[in-house]
Amino acid sequence: MGCWILFPSIVKSEYLDGPEAVCIRAVLSKGESIAIINLKRKFTFFKSLRFRIMIILVVIGIVPSVIIENGLVKSYENRAVSLRSINVKNQCDILCNQLASEDYLNHTDSEVSNSAMSMLSTVYSGRILVINDEFKIIKDTYNLDEGKYALSEEVIDCFNGNNTTHYDNKNAYIELTSPIQNLETKKVMGVMLISSSTSEIEGNIDVLEQKGALLLLVICILVLVFGYILAGILVKPFARVTRSIEDLTDGYLDEEISVPDYTETELITNAFNKMLGRMKVLDESRQEFVSNVSHELKTPLTSMKVLADSLVGQENVPIELYQEFMQDITLEIDRENKIITDLLELVKLDKKASELHIELVNINDLLEVILKRLQPIAAKKNIELILDSFRPVNAEIDETKLTLALSNLVENAIKYNVEDGWVRVSLNADHKYFYVTVADSGMGIPEESLDRIFERFYRVDKSHSREIGGTGLGLAITRNAIVMHRGAIKVYSKEKEGTTFSVRIPLIHIS
Repeated sequence: MGCWILFPSIVKSEYLDGPEAVCIRAVLSKGESIAIINLKRKFTFFKSLRFRIMIILVVIGIVPSVIIENGLVKSYENRAVSLRSINVKNQCDILCNQLASEDYLNHTDSEVSNSAMSMLSTVYSGRILVINDEFKIIKDTYNLDEGKYALSEEVIDCFNGNNTTHYDNKNAYIELTSPIQNLETKKVMGVMLISSSTSEIEGNIDVLEQKGALLLLVICILVLVFGYILAGILVKPFARVTRSIEDLTDGYLDEEISVPDYTETELITNAFNKMLGRMKVLDESRQEFVSNVSHELKTPLTSMKVLADSLVGQENVPIELYQEFMQDITLEIDRENKIITDLLELVKLDKKASELHIELVNINDLLEVILKRLQPIAAKKNIELILDSFRPVNAEIDETKLTLALSNLVENAIKYNVEDGWVRVSLNADHKYFYVTVADSGMGIPEESLDRIFERFYRVDKSHSREIGGTGLGLAITRNAIVMHRGAIKVYSKEKEGTTFSVRIPLIHIS
C-alpha cells in the first residue's frame, strides 16, 4: 500500500490507524530528522571559517562606511551652521551700528530700523529682541515680550563685552547676541538677541542621512554577496584538503596529498603526509611484530612437538635418550616462558608513565648491584666487568624498571662479547641529567642495522642470537623504560671493534 498525501491538520492519531498511520508517522519522523540535520548544518556554517571571513569583510567594508557617512553628515552640519552663524552675525553687526546711529534705544519708532529688523527676521526665519541697558525688551519682532525683562546669561555676557553664539540642534535654531555700542565711546548701550531657524539645514541633513542609509544598504548587500563568494574561494583549498584526507582515510587514495595553494594548506598537508608515513611505518611494524611473535612462540612449540613425537614413536626408548629429550623439552619450555615474560614486560612498559613508582635512588649502588648479579655470566667467558663512577649520583627513578633496562644493556654486552673481553660501565652527571655508558669489546653492530636494533624481535645475526638464547625484546624493553623516564638512549658501534650505549636520564623526574 502506498503512502497517502494528507494535510497536517488531519494527521492526528484519532483519525488514522493501521498501516496508513504507520506510514505517515515514518514520513513525519523522516521529515523531523531532515529538519534536525538542516539545523545542524546551519549551526555548522556559523562556526565555519567561511562565515568568519564574511564577518571580517562585513566589518571592514561596512563599519568604515558608517563612520565616513556619519562624519560627512556631521561635517556638513558644522559647516552649514558655521556659515549661517557668520552671515547672521554680519547682518546683526550692520543692523546694530544702524540702531546706534539712529539712537534706537531711545526712539523705537524708527521705520527704517523696524523694517530692517523685520526683513532680517523674515529672511532667516527668526526672531529679534532689542534689549536696553536696563535689561528691558524694547523691541520684539514677534510682538510678544515687549516691556519684559531679559536676564539670560547670554545677554549679561554680551553687556560684559563677550559675544555669544549657541546652536540648539534639537530645536533647530541658532541663538546669538550682538552689542549695540556708542559709536564714539564704544560703550555697550544695548544688546540685540536674534534666534535664527536652522530647519532647512536639518532638512538637508535628513536628506543626506536617507541617501547615506540607502548607500549603506547597497554597500552591505554588495559586501555580503561578494564576501560570501570571496570567502568560498578563499576556503576552497581547505575543502580540497578535507576531501583528500577523507578519500585517503576511506581507502580511495594510496598516495600522499598535496594542496600547495596557501602556506597553511601546504603545512597541513605536509604534517598529514608525515603522520601518514608514520602510520604506514607503524602498520608495517605491527604486522612484522605479529608475525615475529607468532614465529617466536611457535618455534619452541614445534621443537617440543618434534621431541615428544620422537619419544612417542619409538618403543623401548633408552633412559638416557629419554632424559636427553626431556631436558631439551624443558629448555624449550624455559625459552617459551622467557618470550612470554618479556612480552608481558613490554606491554607494561607501553602503558603511561603515570604508573612509574618514583623514588630517590643512589645510582652508584644500583649499578654495583647490577654488575655483581651479572658477574657469574661474565666469568663463564672470562669477561672483565669495570665500573667507573665519577661522582655520587642520586636521582628520582623507578628502580625496578631502570634496573631492568640497564641490566639488559650490560647482559647484552656480556653475551655478544668475545672471550677474554671487557665491559666498561661509566656513571657521570651534571646539574640536570645523569649519564650511563655501557661499552664493550664485542663483535659490534653493522651500520645498516643500527637504526633497527630497538625494534621488537629484530636480531642482527639471527643464527648467533639463537645460540645465545635471546628473544629480540631486550633492547625494546630498555628503550621503553628509558623513554618513560623522559630520557634518551644512543648507540655507537663498529663491527669487530665493540659497541657503546649511552643513556641520559633527568635527575629530577618530569611528570
